[in-house]
Amino acid sequence: MISIIIPHLNQADALEACLRSLDAQTLTRDAFEIVVVDNGSATPPLDVVARHPGVRLQHEPHPGPGPARNAGVSAAKGEILAFIDADCRAHPDWLSSVMAWCYSSPAGTVLGGDVRIWRPQNAELDAIAAYESVFAYRFKLYIERHGYSGTGNMALFRRDFDRVGPFAGIDVAEDMEWGQRALRAGLRFRYIPEMIVFHPARGSLQELYTKWDRHIAHYRNMAEGKPIWQLRWIAQALIVFASLAPNAVTVLTSDRLHGTGVRLKAIAVLCAVRTHRAMTMLSHLRGRRAVAWNR
Repeated sequence: MISIIIPHLNQADALEACLRSLDAQTLTRDAFEIVVVDNGSATPPLDVVARHPGVRLQHEPHPGPGPARNAGVSAAKGEILAFIDADCRAHPDWLSSVMAWCYSSPAGTVLGGDVRIWRPQNAELDAIAAYESVFAYRFKLYIERHGYSGTGNMALFRRDFDRVGPFAGIDVAEDMEWGQRALRAGLRFRYIPEMIVFHPARGSLQELYTKWDRHIAHYRNMAEGKPIWQLRWIAQALIVFASLAPNAVTVLTSDRLHGTGVRLKAIAVLCAVRTHRAMTMLSHLRGRRAVAWNR
């Protein structure tokens, strides 16, 4: 059995769409279970879960997606653990791909898949969606260059998860930190393009800034205490700003965008986001900041 683990916080409508996509899987329903872990929503998603037979709802009071996923693992019964976020929608063949690749990959393999921007059929991409189609969820890059997978689309055997241990708390990027421990434990990550989930684009530049504010706080907390970390941090901020030019080329050559107009819109958002990231990174030299779920 596959156990699907979904952390949830104040996203009842998105969770409904996620569970509908799991109801539509081509893998037979008796081959997987679904565990939703609510992490302190103002209104727990009792009604949403009740509309989908066989879905179990757990509660984790300690804040953060990492602790919520840990609670889901503890409650799960499956041999394979598959992680997806509440605001994602799974391709109908997602679990079939998880099953096939888990059993055909070498022992000690962690699978990470493709995350694409969700949009209604034939809808035109706005500037934010165009930018995120290229840069929001670069799981192939994360896996092949940096050696870890985002937890919005990841799967592995439970025995391998147990070798690494639970996800960290909210103060760090829990997927990156867990991936570092997984590599030290001898596991290897593999990108599976057939493992597809979709994520809606954010609605505004401010939402993009909020996402990066959280990530930057994570990275700063993870960097602090390492040798000459301040100098390294300044250099990384300058690299982020300097990356505008090569990443504009990435937009112009991406196969996920079509048409000059939509590419120019994506580049405009790219300029705004990279400038915000660089300035925010430099502002973090003044001290550590608390991190919270951004919902």
